[in-house]
Amino acid sequence: MAFQDLRDFMAALEKRGQLKRIGAEVDANLEITEITDRVCKNGGPALFFENVRGYKMPVITNAFGSLERVKIALGADSLDDIGRELADILQPPELPATFMDKLKALPKLAQLSSFLPRTVKTGPCKEVIIRENPTLDELPVLKCWPLDGGPFITLPLVFTRDPETGRRNVGMYRMQVFDGKTAGMHWHIHKDGADHLGKVLPAGGRLPVAVALGGDPAVIYSATAPLPRGVDEILFAGFLRKEPVPMVRCETVDLEVPANAEIILEGYVDPAEKRLEGPFGDHTGYYSLADYYPVFHLTCITRRRDPVYPATIVGRPPMEDAFLGKATERIFLPMIRMILPEIKDINMPPEGVFHNCVIVSIRKRYPGHARKVMSALWGMGLMMLAKLIVVVDGDVDVQNLSEVAWRVFNNIDARRDVVIVDGPLDALDHSSPLPHYGAKMGIDATRKGPGEGHCRQWPEDIVMSPEIKRLVDRKWKSYGI
Repeated sequence: MAFQDLRDFMAALEKRGQLKRIGAEVDANLEITEITDRVCKNGGPALFFENVRGYKMPVITNAFGSLERVKIALGADSLDDIGRELADILQPPELPATFMDKLKALPKLAQLSSFLPRTVKTGPCKEVIIRENPTLDELPVLKCWPLDGGPFITLPLVFTRDPETGRRNVGMYRMQVFDGKTAGMHWHIHKDGADHLGKVLPAGGRLPVAVALGGDPAVIYSATAPLPRGVDEILFAGFLRKEPVPMVRCETVDLEVPANAEIILEGYVDPAEKRLEGPFGDHTGYYSLADYYPVFHLTCITRRRDPVYPATIVGRPPMEDAFLGKATERIFLPMIRMILPEIKDINMPPEGVFHNCVIVSIRKRYPGHARKVMSALWGMGLMMLAKLIVVVDGDVDVQNLSEVAWRVFNNIDARRDVVIVDGPLDALDHSSPLPHYGAKMGIDATRKGPGEGHCRQWPEDIVMSPEIKRLVDRKWKSYGI
């Protein structure tokens, strides 16, 4: 059964011993971050801070800070199962060929349509409506790291509509609180929110924006998911929940938001206005530099009577975002296989912060196959930002970084097997010579043959014979080891 809201998820975590209540007074300025950082890196529970100095609202952090909690959040015993189920709906094992096959496929399409969001008249997020003098000052927004430019909203679900198509987008973009009425909107140029704002510019208008804080866990995860452009994140959340997300219309902007959210911030962004935002201690483990970004103007707050403020702490990995990123890796692998069926497995290690290193194993069939996979991945959505792609053979366990390192260190000729290309890079990449653009590297660590210019015999792996393995298994106790 789907979680109805954030507090439903919190209750489930607490019942499983996965949430710790902290009654001691804590400070939103740095102290909550230090506590959360220690707990997250030691595999600890979600943290519910009930007494935040100077604020009436409690704060929850680290709610997704383990693979177990991510699986609980998405109602799955295995994250891979979610991806397989989604792939089975989008591309049935046997594509419909005859009229009867098409009829048999209809129930699956009907199942997908049953997850479409459901509009309701009101909801818990409307229990308190503040139109007159709304202020961000009542929110216990965290200042996370000492050199941060200010306090940042770190777990916002930002709702916009494409001005041309009317399609909804939900993204997660940090927001630096400048004052009670305004906040930065950290829209990278590669993201849909920035695209929507750019389409408003020629018309000279403003882009309506709504920010939901504290939706149910499937909605929160969906805002981080790298869905193809135009695919509704709320529909995807419905698929994850196995029931529609109830949505309610905003008070001052023409947008719908999750009815069961804790807090809704309504407002707008003027495409002609930018303000210096940052620095910010980011998920790369470094401070992202201050730069000019659009400004969100608050027009209304709606909320529950007793809202919970959700936050995530990012910094040197592994942090909470590592587990959300690992969920994306497992859920979207079957989608990648639809385009590249030769891919066996993929690993985006947290140390690569999910866009600096992608390790792929393939069922290699022909010379240059690894390069073909690299090129295809770089042309696939936000995978274009991958700074390093390593390709290994299908019998290599890409989740075992020691095995990957052994293969890469021993299997490459630098001149033949390393590819350097120029292209778009993540806005947070501080090492690129230019913002958003620089060099990317592909490493082909697969076995080579004459077709790829390797004229020597490729050596066999050292493996003991099965007969001796079985013999030693049978005699193991007699060795007295």
